[in-house]
Amino acid sequence: MSQIPNDPAGTTQQFENFARQTPQQPVKTSGVNMGLVIGVVAVVAVVAIAAIAFMMV
Repeated sequence: MSQIPNDPAGTTQQFENFARQTPQQPVKTSGVNMGLVIGVVAVVAVVAIAAIAFMMV
């Protein structure tokens, strides 16, 4: 009696299907964090407005 080998990694067809799939999560790039830039700009604007208001008093 011959035994069918048990491949723990799955079949070739299963691997080929996996390799053809598109990534589920987008690849993160090392670009500028726009949230951080917007936050810094907002803080600078608030400080500038406060400085102008303080000078008028």
